[in-house]
Amino acid sequence: MNDNAQPPGIPVTTPTAPMPQTPMQPSPRRKPKKLKGTPKTANIKELGTVDVPENTSSIHCLTIIGQVEGHLVMPAQNKTTKYEHVIPQLIAIEQNDNIEGVIVILNTVGGDVEAGLAISEMLVSLSKPTVSLVLGGGHSIGVPIATASDYSFIAETATMTIHPIRLTGLVIGVPQTYEYLDKMQDRVVRFVTEHSTIGEEKFRELMFTTGELARDIGTVLVGEDAVKYGLINEVGGLAASVSKLKQLIEEKKNGRH
Repeated sequence: MNDNAQPPGIPVTTPTAPMPQTPMQPSPRRKPKKLKGTPKTANIKELGTVDVPENTSSIHCLTIIGQVEGHLVMPAQNKTTKYEHVIPQLIAIEQNDNIEGVIVILNTVGGDVEAGLAISEMLVSLSKPTVSLVLGGGHSIGVPIATASDYSFIAETATMTIHPIRLTGLVIGVPQTYEYLDKMQDRVVRFVTEHSTIGEEKFRELMFTTGELARDIGTVLVGEDAVKYGLINEVGGLAASVSKLKQLIEEKKNGRH
């Protein structure tokens, strides 16, 4: 009897030599994926144009667009200008010797009163010439921002709404609340009348006009009306604003500013 015989049904296997062990090679590094598209196609996607004009000018453009956002964060679908973004810009402008002037473009519905006044005070305190241009609208707290510059323009079809200060949310109905509102409103009135040619009496009259706004009191000034009342210096557009700013820059260089 053969002792090496396998039981029936089990295949016969023969021992095989062990496979030689090879040292593991480090896996090659993956190359970073290249972003699809070129700068030109990216410009088309984001800006709708192939060539983006480069700004090598000594004039800085500051935009106040949408709603001026202050201490409360607005919903994501709102177009806002955050005052914590604007204020550092103005500080950097003041410290940058390559910037000689600032043009402020406004198309705003207004917003936080204290944030708007903070931006206005920063613009007034700049040592460099400033010109503002109201396009579309410069409503509510946008009025002090527009008047904060050395010279102001408004487009022929642009509007400015003047109305009393309003609060949203929970309001405690006590005399102190109304006194606080009056003081805040006085700050706005004082700022606007000090940095434009409109008188306080006329400004308050426009602010409390009834019958012009459907659900509120106040006045809407269109283009020439804002100039007539002394809020804005002149009706004009972009070319006039840049030309005036260059003039103010030259006057400052010659010591006449």
